[in-house]
Amino acid sequence: MFHLTLALGAGAALLAGCASEVEVSSPTEGIVKQPFGETPDGQAVSIYTLRNKNGVEARIMTYGGILVSLKVPDMYGQMGDVVLGYDNLNSYVSNSPYFGALIGRYGNRIARGHFTLDGTTYTLVTNNYPNALHGGLKGFDKRVWHPTTGYSKDGPELILDYLSKDGEEGYPGNLKVTATYTLTEDNAIRLEYAAETDKDTVLNLTQHSYWNLAGKGDILHHQVMILADHFTPVDSTLIPTGQFKPVEGTPFDFRTATAIGARIGQDDEQLKFGGGYDHNWVINKPFRKLALMAKVTSPETGRVLEVLSTEPGLQFYSGNFLDGTITGKGGWVYQHRAAFCMEPQHFPDSPNKPEFPTVELKPGQVYHNTIIYRFSVQN
Repeated sequence: MFHLTLALGAGAALLAGCASEVEVSSPTEGIVKQPFGETPDGQAVSIYTLRNKNGVEARIMTYGGILVSLKVPDMYGQMGDVVLGYDNLNSYVSNSPYFGALIGRYGNRIARGHFTLDGTTYTLVTNNYPNALHGGLKGFDKRVWHPTTGYSKDGPELILDYLSKDGEEGYPGNLKVTATYTLTEDNAIRLEYAAETDKDTVLNLTQHSYWNLAGKGDILHHQVMILADHFTPVDSTLIPTGQFKPVEGTPFDFRTATAIGARIGQDDEQLKFGGGYDHNWVINKPFRKLALMAKVTSPETGRVLEVLSTEPGLQFYSGNFLDGTITGKGGWVYQHRAAFCMEPQHFPDSPNKPEFPTVELKPGQVYHNTIIYRFSVQN
């Protein structure tokens, strides 16, 4: 059996010596662990509250590595939760569109649930017919991760580990994954992934929080800027065609800040295929460089979200499939476009698109991926 040998992030040096749990009673800074129920098969689930010195609070549970809530200030200094989700574990287990979850082994879609690697064709569950989506019927979002806590120079950390066994959901190789959440002192949630495999495999990890910077209503007035000159157009099943299409002159041009709702209803084939925005943008930055991808602002609250990552693409999703059938935290009924997602990632269907950056991971290699969601306010 292989071992994950490379440490993660600024808090990596603490991993060997930190306690398996840290409980701090301070209401302003630290880490608090609480029980959060059991899965149907009897696995205990815990929820960890991370707080920084500014009073920003992130609650993350071991089931799916889900960011259950994130409270950040608005322009008046009032704290508010900016992610959609549920108040209890059972709802996440029974009916969740990936609220706040860690996504793997493969974020986004793989065409027809098939890919070929080293001459072998692998078959996946087509859980988003006719395609495979977000790792299958029981992806990383539905697994209980093993937690460790610690502190780095940047803030409190929750380190989550999971071993995805060879053949799980059809993917090859025993894959050891570590996901480290850090709540930083500059009001960011930083997620750092590392992974190793003992067999050639494909891997595309991301994070799937549903954001609403106003904390209520729809997100059509949110202003979005995406640093991309191109996007990857899709077919009617949301699989990329393999082209790189310029955003100029299309509803996909967010190079300057534009309201989500400004062009979402235009008579455009790509918007019709997605029911709105549900596409991958090709970010203007060197491959694997940590850089700004997107910036979102709520005019109502002044909250600003900056998305940074080492990944080459960004899936921007405008909450098209929310339809009022889900009642979430505090009794809020999640209507159409009550939230948006910003998912840094490799491009969809990359295992079947040799023209896209590779998602192959081989024994002896270490996968890295950093995602940062950083919050501020504008007056």
